[in-house]
Amino acid sequence: MAIALKSHCLLQLKKPETGFRVGVSSKNATIISIKRYTSVSASATRSIEAISISETFNNLKKQGKVALIPYITAGDPDLSTTAEALKVLDSCGSDIIELGVPYSDPLADGPVIQAASTRSLARGTDFDSIIYMLKEVVPELSTPVALFTYYNPILKRGTERFMSIIRDTGVHGLVVPDVPLEESEFLRTEAKKNGIELVLLTTPTTPTNRMKDIVDGAEGFVYLVSSLGVTGTRASVSDKVQALLREIKEATTKPVAVGFGISTAEQVKQVAGWGADGVIVGSAMVRLLGEAKSPQEGLKELENFTRSLRSALD
Repeated sequence: MAIALKSHCLLQLKKPETGFRVGVSSKNATIISIKRYTSVSASATRSIEAISISETFNNLKKQGKVALIPYITAGDPDLSTTAEALKVLDSCGSDIIELGVPYSDPLADGPVIQAASTRSLARGTDFDSIIYMLKEVVPELSTPVALFTYYNPILKRGTERFMSIIRDTGVHGLVVPDVPLEESEFLRTEAKKNGIELVLLTTPTTPTNRMKDIVDGAEGFVYLVSSLGVTGTRASVSDKVQALLREIKEATTKPVAVGFGISTAEQVKQVAGWGADGVIVGSAMVRLLGEAKSPQEGLKELENFTRSLRSALD
């Protein structure tokens, strides 16, 4: 296994210099091309084999650290920026990266991520172009990547084929928020065959017996949804999360990461103090990239924000 230290998080963006074909839109057969931006971190890390999600948590536990897990939406504002954002997140102290596959009916997502998915789809982003981009970028990352996707894109390609495709890109994990536990057995089986860790979600309203079944089936980590409703930034994190963490940890030794509604360094530190093994930050990251005046500005803001979150956990 190749081992590399993450470079210092100092991003120096240049104007687009070269482009390459990412993929072909199935609807209109137009080539989607993306431009590369050059960063200090991009050239510092090549051909790295990232360790698995489980191994990542094991290593962090030995060091007494909590995992920082950022989420971004693929293709917002464009796939070029997504590629560079993955490198920024990797070099700025992220431990696992969640990459959302844009979907037309994202029922678990709040307005920020819904808007990002809409913009991404409008630009022609599709699953094939995301996979092409990941094949280019994942070998440069030392951080494992987990795809966040709804079940329909999986069913469209067939579960076996979907798993083999993401395995071949070097993706380590998968989060499918709209698959109930009772219908996840085949998905879990195929994921395990392909070395993909299938993360399962539990919520504040999940009955105890069902929660225990969920954590038994989860791989990589257990995803604790911190609040009712959809994703999105919130003014505070419910105190109930602390009790939920204790309850889950009594039922499993698997790591537990908390997501939905966490958007500030103070909230990240608070949740870590309650005993979480990982903290997931999504909408705040997505907003920085999607609403910035330019890709360069968005990436710079992403760098600064990620560094602040990392500092809160160290």
